Amino acid sequence: MIDARGLSCPLPVIKTKQAIEKEHPDALEVLVDNDTAKENVSRFAAHAGYRVTVKELEDEEYSLRLEKL
Repeated sequence: MIDARGLSCPLPVIKTKQAIEKEHPDALEVLVDNDTAKENVSRFAAHAGYRVTVKELEDEEYSLRLEKL
């Protein structure tokens, strides 16, 4: 799991990219706390071959579930 809450873009995307390149996970959860990070991480993950499921937690906090296609 990557907790990218409190980080401004592009840091959430960079952390997600590093985890994917290092671990090649079949599934990964990324926590973010703004719409921009949600959109950017989702776009990156889709481009990297992951299906993204977004779950809104509270007050603009989101859990992004990435699953390898």
